[in-house]
Amino acid sequence: MAVKVSIQGYEGSFHQMAARSFFGKEVEVIPCATFREVVKLASNKRDSDGGVMAIENSIAGSILGNYALLQKSDLQITGEVYLQINQNLLVNPDVTLEDIKEVHSHPMALQQCLHFLDKHNWKLVESEDTALSAKQVHRHRSKHIAAIASKLAAELFGLKVLKPNIQDEKDNYTRFLIVQRAEGADAIENANKASINFQVSHTQGALAKVLTVIADEGINLSKLQSFPIPGTQWKYSFHADLEFDSVSQFEKVKEKMLPLTNGIRVFGIYKKGTTIL
Repeated sequence: MAVKVSIQGYEGSFHQMAARSFFGKEVEVIPCATFREVVKLASNKRDSDGGVMAIENSIAGSILGNYALLQKSDLQITGEVYLQINQNLLVNPDVTLEDIKEVHSHPMALQQCLHFLDKHNWKLVESEDTALSAKQVHRHRSKHIAAIASKLAAELFGLKVLKPNIQDEKDNYTRFLIVQRAEGADAIENANKASINFQVSHTQGALAKVLTVIADEGINLSKLQSFPIPGTQWKYSFHADLEFDSVSQFEKVKEKMLPLTNGIRVFGIYKKGTTIL
């Protein structure tokens, strides 16, 4: 039976591309309007086998709200995918550039393609989702409306890629997390990355001592993100992504970190993701 996971957005979205790259083309996706819904469905074993959730972008930075959702859930990170975000101008078959009068897409996608769009006198129409825009272009069979979306959306809805890779910034990547319920998550073979959250006392040098331990043990700190602790004044917890050679190396550094912190929560121990172009 195919794996079923919740994703943010519609079929043909970049979330579905990330799901396919991790689980395979047969993966079944459950489209969700919000990330909160993604987490809710991923947490219920009757609804899904887990979820796929964007967590950061190489241009826009961290999606802080998704870190908060992860912290409030009981989900475990079991993998990650780095996906290059390529935006494409999609039209119905036989439509030419001269036929287009309107371009529909999510506001962020339109913003990412302004250098290309400014060359044409088209009306830009904002929608809630890139893939949904592609679906509607297909549904209405319009000759005068194009959509900006993924090549997967073109494949699913029978559209033509009139102009590929029209985004202004070519080096645009999004990191997606694979999240599953703790009781259903097996130990990952050859794991070499972990995501943790910890707190330190609000004293001089407290954080520096933790970071020194990580460096001294030969572990790469690939991300450090601070979060205000609700109910406190100017106190923070820290999310850290650690890369290592073996799980035993991670366990060793965690033991050395414990006396220097007010507790460590491990969100997941998994394999570092590959970049999908």
